[in-house]
Parts: sequence; C-alpha cells; structure tokens
Amino acid sequence: MVGSWSPWWIFTELLILVVTAPTLIRLLRSAKSRGGLSATPVNVTSHRISVVIPARNEEGRITPLLDALASAPSVVEVIVVDDESTDGTARLSAQAGARVVSTPPRPHGWVGKTWALQQGVAVATGDWIVTLDADTRPDPVLPCAAVQWASDRNAVLTTVAGSFECPTIAAQAIHPALLTSLVYRYGRPGVSTGSNVIANGQCMAFRREDAERFRLIERVRGEVIEDVALARSLHNEGRVVEMVDGAELLRVRMFENFSSTVTGWGRSISMAGVESRGRLLVQLLEVGSSQVLPLVFILTGIAPVMGVVLLTMRLGTLFGMAGSYPTRRWSYWLSPALDVLAWGVVALGIIRHFLGLPVRWKGRSYESVRVDL
Repeated sequence: MVGSWSPWWIFTELLILVVTAPTLIRLLRSAKSRGGLSATPVNVTSHRISVVIPARNEEGRITPLLDALASAPSVVEVIVVDDESTDGTARLSAQAGARVVSTPPRPHGWVGKTWALQQGVAVATGDWIVTLDADTRPDPVLPCAAVQWASDRNAVLTTVAGSFECPTIAAQAIHPALLTSLVYRYGRPGVSTGSNVIANGQCMAFRREDAERFRLIERVRGEVIEDVALARSLHNEGRVVEMVDGAELLRVRMFENFSSTVTGWGRSISMAGVESRGRLLVQLLEVGSSQVLPLVFILTGIAPVMGVVLLTMRLGTLFGMAGSYPTRRWSYWLSPALDVLAWGVVALGIIRHFLGLPVRWKGRSYESVRVDL
C-alpha cells in the first residue's frame, strides 16, 4: 500500500474527488426533498381531465390501470390508443368502459408511442390531458393531483415519478442498481435542473391547448426517449417543466423478471440520443468511479478516503431510495453487488448508440431519428 501522505496518494485522492464531485453535488442536493404528490389532501378540481393510454399488446397488464381510473375524480374520459395490438387489448379496454382508438398507419419518422399519443391527444375533449403507460398502477386521485400540481405552478409539462414493483428476487436486486445510475447522473425527481432536466413519460400532465400550441408530441415524434427530449426542448424555450415525486400515488410494474429488466432498461437508461457523445462518456466515467469502484479504492489503498466517502454515499442512496420500492424484498439490499452489471448496461447502450445500431421496442426497430424543432 502506498504511504498515506505520499504525493501519489494525495494526487489520486484529488483526482477521484474531481471526477466524482459532480455526482457528489447532485446527491447532496437530492437529499433536500421539496415534497411530492400526496393522496391527502387533494382538492377535486373543476378541471375536466382526459386520460390517454398508449397500448400495444397490453392485455396482461392494462386491467388494473383501467379499474383504478373508473373511480378517478375529474376524469371525464379514458382513451386507450390501440397501437396495432395482436392480443385482446382493445377488447378488454372497451369492456372496461374506455374509448378505444386505433392508430392509422404510422408515418415515416414517428416512433410507435409518440404516434399513439398523438392520436389520443387529437381526440381528447378534456381541458387537461394526463397520459399513463399501460404498466402503471395509479391511485384514483393521481390524475387530479398531477393536474393540480401542474396548474399551481403554471407548468407546460409535468411528469410524475412513481414507485416500482419488482416481481422476482433477481429483478428486485438489479432494478435499484440501474435506478441508482440514473440518480447519480441526474439526481432525484424534482431536483434536476439545467442540462440535467429529465422527465418520466409513464405519467405526463399538460393542458390540451398547450399540446396544440406547442406541438408537444409532434416535436419529439422520432425520439425513443421522448419524455426527456420533450422536457429539455420546452426547458430550452424557457417553459416551466416539472418532475414531481409521486411514489405515494403511482406504482409501476415495468418488467416481470431479471432478463426483461436488463433488456428493457437497456434500451433507454444510457440516455443515448438525448445526450451528446462527450457528455455520455463523462457520465460513464463519473458513474464508474462513484458507484462501481469505491470498494476498489478502499481495498487497494489507491484512494481510501474518497473510497469511504463514495461508499457512504452509495449506502445513503440505497436507504434513500427504499421508499421507491414499497414491496421490496431482501434482495433489494444486495443491489450494490450488481452495480458493475448496471454500469455495463449503461455502457452497452452507449456503445450501441456510437455504432449506430437500431433500438428495438415492442417488436419494432427504430433508427436514431433527430427532428429539427
């Protein structure tokens, strides 16, 4: 081990401090919560809310969502946009009382989800529109609470971050490791600002007139990570964009097992397509040094002081995120052991982007399409 006060030791400690400082600052800022959506109290607003659900082969997941919306206050209609499903999605949705809209042929340059959202927004009649993914499990008051949050802040776009359901022990271990890589790069929901603005497309709220005025869906028609692209586009124009913690009112069951969690998040977690290549590489270095290597720094003596600091921050993040997994299993606490794999998933997504490889989603393949706004 290198002497504790040698020039090399001091140099490596300072170098790692410089590399990891942005991550440490984001985590410290994230420790200051500004609150989030809550079931109590929620004022039932006078707004008329249309809920739009893009759905492609969601027969096995959409029923709990539709059941919850059946008693949702201020919701005047639920629109399920059937995106060329080959299962019983449309039939189940109609039986549950939703208005089912089928997507016409998708034009060149549109991604399946954005095209489906465009069809739903076009036929919505409410003053406000709340979009929900088919794998969400909302409290009935969620649409009303999201709209009230957006209205109070005069936001053009508000997205809601929920909590997560992980059905298997292995999925419960890898999911938090992947989520940590996002928190390290962008901070907690509602804390990210400037170039770090992010969003969650699983639940979005906006005025119907704003959707038309600002072409909210059309402007990101070719984006696979459409939620972040939309939030940043609006933010760059000086519009108010909000992302709020809604863990009390929204649960999401994104994936069913370990494999689908890795492959599913592998399509988007790298943020390739919404970040510059240089920034992607910097983030990869930051996450590798901050999340993956603290124990190496300690055990090898390369930088034991920073290793202890970073390990403490990692454990603090683990405890801080526990509320995002209300049904967490014991394997949640082992997720730091999979940080290397999570980093590898992010790295693979970046490599695929650099090589120009297409993204596959819901049986479709998408090239990286950029739209001039």
